[in-house]
Amino acid sequence: MSEPLTQRPGAPPPGPAAAPRTAGGAARGRRRGPSGWAIGAALIAAAMLGPVAGVIWFALNPAENIWPHLLSTTLPRYLGNTALLMAGVGLLAASVGTGAAWLVTMYRFPGRAWLQWALLAPLAVPAYVGAYALVDFLEYAGPVQRALRAAFGWQTASDYWFPAIRTRGAAILVLGAALYPYVYLLARAAFREQSGAGYEVARALGVGPFGRFWRVGLPMARPAIAAGTAVVMMETVNDFGTVDFFAVQTLTTGIFTIWLQAGNLGGAAQLATLSLALIVALVTVEKLSRRRARTHAPARGARPATAQPLAGWPGALATTACALPVLAGFVLPVAVLTSHAFDAAEWQEPGLLRALVHTLATGGAAAVITVALGLFMVYGARLSRSRLPVLLLPVSAIGYAVPGAVLGVGLLFPLAALDNRVADAWTALTGTDPGLILTGSAAALTLAYVVRFFAIGQGTADAALGRISPSLPMAARSLGRSAGGTLRAVHLPLIRGSALSALLLVFVDCVKELPATLLLRPFNYDTLATRTHAKASLEKIAEAAPAALTITAVGLCAVALLARANR
Repeated sequence: MSEPLTQRPGAPPPGPAAAPRTAGGAARGRRRGPSGWAIGAALIAAAMLGPVAGVIWFALNPAENIWPHLLSTTLPRYLGNTALLMAGVGLLAASVGTGAAWLVTMYRFPGRAWLQWALLAPLAVPAYVGAYALVDFLEYAGPVQRALRAAFGWQTASDYWFPAIRTRGAAILVLGAALYPYVYLLARAAFREQSGAGYEVARALGVGPFGRFWRVGLPMARPAIAAGTAVVMMETVNDFGTVDFFAVQTLTTGIFTIWLQAGNLGGAAQLATLSLALIVALVTVEKLSRRRARTHAPARGARPATAQPLAGWPGALATTACALPVLAGFVLPVAVLTSHAFDAAEWQEPGLLRALVHTLATGGAAAVITVALGLFMVYGARLSRSRLPVLLLPVSAIGYAVPGAVLGVGLLFPLAALDNRVADAWTALTGTDPGLILTGSAAALTLAYVVRFFAIGQGTADAALGRISPSLPMAARSLGRSAGGTLRAVHLPLIRGSALSALLLVFVDCVKELPATLLLRPFNYDTLATRTHAKASLEKIAEAAPAALTITAVGLCAVALLARANR
C-alpha cells in the first residue's frame, strides 16, 4: 500500500502515538492546560501585587483605627487638594505635551530641530529639585525680588506686592513642568506613526489646521495621550517632596505625617489605600470611555504626514510655545543649581562618587527587570485563553499609585521576616550567620523600584503590542513559528523603540525616586536622591547642588539615548 502524499519518505506511519501535527491538533493540545506564558504572567502579577496586598492588609488591620478622626478633621482637605492637583497637573501636562508634540511633528519652524529633543530635558530634573530652584529664584532674597527692589528703590517687602510662592498653584506649575514629557513622548510617537493620507484628505476638503488636529490627529493619538496623562496623574498623587516644600496638604503628606510623626502605620496604609482607589477609578473610567475604540498600524509601511513650514509670526509663536516648557522645566532649575554649585566643597567628597555608582547599579538593574517582566506578562496575557492573566494586567500596575514609602513598608516587613527565617535556617545548618540577604543589600531596593515602576514597562508593552496589526503574528504562527519565536522575529523588532523608551523612562524614574530609597536602602548606602534630600532638607541648597546636578547629568544621558531611540 502506498504512503500518503502528506507523509515524508522514511517517516513512521501515523498512529495512536503520533497524531497529525495540524493547527487544530496543536490548538487542542494547548487547551489541556495553561501555557508557560500564562503561568509566568500570573506569577509576575502575583509578585507585583504582593506588596500592595501587604499595604491593604495593614489598612484593614490597624493597631489603632483613626479613620473616624480623619473623616471629621483633615481627610476632606487631603482629598480636595489631591483632586485639584491631579486635575491641574494632568490638564497642564496633557495640554503642553500634546501641543508641543503636534507642533514638532506636523510643522517646520525656527529651532524645531533641537526643540523636539530639548522638550525631553525636564525628565532629567526631579520635581522637588525644581521646587527648590523656583523658591530660591523668586523668594525675597532671590535675584528677581532683589532686581525689583534695586530698580524701583523699594526697601522692604511692605513697599511692594509680590505673589506668594509656596502655594498650590505653584506646585501645579512645578509638577506640570517636570512631568509633561511623559505625555509629549507618547503623543509624538503616536503622531509620527499616523499615515499622512488622512491629513491630505482633510486638507483637500478644506479642514483648517485646528480641525485637522481635533478631528484627525487627536482621536488617533488619544490612547497614547491618555496613557501619558494617567502616568502624570499617578506621579502627582505619589509626589511628596514638592507638595511638602510648598506646604500643600495632600493624601501623600498625610501618609507621611500619620506614619512618621504619629507612628500609626495602619492609618497611613488606610490613606494609601484611598489614593490607590483614586488611581484605579481614574484608569477604569479612561479605559471604559474607549473600550470599543480600536487602532492598528497598517501592516505595510505607510507614508507619514509631511511637516508644513511655518514662517513669520506663526513660526515665532510655535518656537516660543515649545521653548517655554524647556525654560521652566529644565533651564531655570539647572541655572539656579549651577549658580550655587561653583564653590561647593561637596564635589570633593568621596561619598558623591559612591552615591553615583549605587544609583547607576540599582536603577539600571531595576529598569532591565521591569521592562522584561512587563513585556513577558503582556505577551503571556495575550496568548492565554484564560481570563485571569488579562484581568490581572491593569491590577498589577497599581504599584505606581502607592506612595514609595508605604510601598516600602509593604516590602520591608515580609522581606525582613523572610531574611530572618533564611538566616536562622542557614545558621542552624552551617553554624555561620549569613546576615540579611535581601534587606541588608540593594536587592530589596531594586525590587521596590520594579514594583513601583512596573506600570511603565507593562503599559508601554501593552500599547506597543496593541499597535501591531494582528495579521502579522497570525501569519508567523501559521508558518510554524512558536510563541517565543513569534515574539523574537515579529514583535521585538517592531516594538524595539518603545521598549528602549520604557527602559530609559524607568531608569530616569529610579534615579529620582526618594521615599522608597530612604526606607529600603541598606545602612550607609546613599544614592544621589538621598544625598540631595539630606542636604536640601537642611536648607543647604549649595551643598545639595552637586548631587542634584549629577542626577540631572545622569538623567540627561538617558534622555539623549531616549531621543535617539525615537528619531
